[in-house]
Amino acid sequence: MPRQIHSCKCQICLQESDHPLKEQHQLINFFLSQLNKEQRRWFTAIEAKRQDNNNRAVSKITGICHTTISRGRKELDEWLVSGSISRNTSRRGKYKIEIVYPNIKTTLEALINNEIAGDPMTEVKWVRSSSRQLAKKLEELGYTINYCTVIRLLKEMGFSLKTNKKTKSRLENPQRDEQFKYIAQQKNNFVSNQLPVISVDTKKKELIGNFKKDGRTWCKEAEEVYKYDFTSLADCRAVPYGIYDVEKNKGYVFVGTSGDTPEFAIDAIVRWWELEGNISYPLAKQLLILADGGGSNGYKVRAWKKQIQEKLCDELQLIVTVCHYPPGCSKWNPIEHRLFSQISINWAGKPLKSLDIMLGYIRGTNTRTGLKVKAFLHKGSYQRGQKVTKEEMAQLNLYPHTVCSQWNYTIMPRPNIC
Repeated sequence: MPRQIHSCKCQICLQESDHPLKEQHQLINFFLSQLNKEQRRWFTAIEAKRQDNNNRAVSKITGICHTTISRGRKELDEWLVSGSISRNTSRRGKYKIEIVYPNIKTTLEALINNEIAGDPMTEVKWVRSSSRQLAKKLEELGYTINYCTVIRLLKEMGFSLKTNKKTKSRLENPQRDEQFKYIAQQKNNFVSNQLPVISVDTKKKELIGNFKKDGRTWCKEAEEVYKYDFTSLADCRAVPYGIYDVEKNKGYVFVGTSGDTPEFAIDAIVRWWELEGNISYPLAKQLLILADGGGSNGYKVRAWKKQIQEKLCDELQLIVTVCHYPPGCSKWNPIEHRLFSQISINWAGKPLKSLDIMLGYIRGTNTRTGLKVKAFLHKGSYQRGQKVTKEEMAQLNLYPHTVCSQWNYTIMPRPNIC
């Protein structure tokens, strides 16, 4: 039986039929088709060394996993030192995974199909099916498999990654460097004194219903959703307000269905303190909040400061320091890249058809670094556009800092108010 000839996976060759390297890549793949597994591994390792140790570039050309190429390079390095290559008696890769586990494809497809099952009102996790996560699930079922093999099996079974597109741009502020250094200093001071540091923000509002979601997921056919994102088609608009404990690497998301207001933001922080904060930091009387420059928790929002005074400082007797990131620098806020981005990855390509499903995906978010996330439905109606007068602002026990005073301030409990 003739060996399979690997097709060139190089994106340049696929897009440009007359690319000058296309013929060279075809010859490389033809030569690979005449070799056994060990020889293919060693040849691609030599080619990777020739291309400035670029395993992934050779992987794109040959279709051979970059981890296999890395293994080949280690074997060749061993041969250069000792003149021989140690043989693993287990002979990884001797037999195709389908021969070792005849039912592997059936089990894999069942894992993907069962992804939609679960009780979102409990701690059952809703995890997006990435190749690494699927490999981990298979290992828990007793299969020994690599995530690269999972990708091959999925493609053979007719699955592929479906994608949407989204782009963003941000501007920089001339005082950003000074503010970043000051925020780092404040964080270090609080952490060294075992005081809580939380990063807060409102995640992008989500229409609840059968709407298109950014990202891609393994499936045989793309899921059909509404053609237009009309609000009238939605069950509601979810407002997820996030709180990220910087030191403990824990996230808390309170999902409301009313307006994104300063009162809602502070109520979420109060609930976090009552549920988690005062338990994790029983002796703490101070709190550092890292927030964006705009939105419901913006540095110009009077209602935000008034709510902090009344509900955090006066009622809970906390001394609250707030440091805002400069306008246009929200992506440096830890909650953006440590919590919100991971949540978006977890539900990528999956329509949020109900609030229960949304909460389930948030609760199922985790990372290799140990991120844990809890999610709560926050009921309540909040009125937009509440005004705070200059007289009310003058009654706040607020002290601006000397560094970037518009972005940094401390609010203390008022005497005789409990």
